[in-house]
Amino acid sequence: MIIGDRLREMREAKQLSQGDIEKRTGLLRCYISRVENGHTVPAIETLEKMARALEIPMYQFFYDSDEPPNVLNLPKGKSSDENTVGQHWQGCTLSEQAAPRVEQDRQGKTPAPVAHGPEYSPSVTSSSA
Repeated sequence: MIIGDRLREMREAKQLSQGDIEKRTGLLRCYISRVENGHTVPAIETLEKMARALEIPMYQFFYDSDEPPNVLNLPKGKSSDENTVGQHWQGCTLSEQAAPRVEQDRQGKTPAPVAHGPEYSPSVTSSSA
């Protein structure tokens, strides 16, 4: 499925012009045309705007049926207190710099920013000429 074709199909079904979508979303008509013609792939945020403009749920861009999709019965996730991520890292050793930052994060404190060398600083330019 090409998202642009689906967008055009849904827009035309609602009898809206690209100009109407432009007014409702703030997106330029030329951009809407590029999406519909497959020259540009829209970001999720853009699809959200278009769904609101077309007054449809966003899943309809990806699902072609009159009936809504079945909701999957996924197992419930564990709470953040149970720290399931930590189980995957058992036995790993943290660097001297990382250990205090991880402990601060566990305590809910904001860790101090990490200082990087000049090669990471956007204000420092290299003079290799």
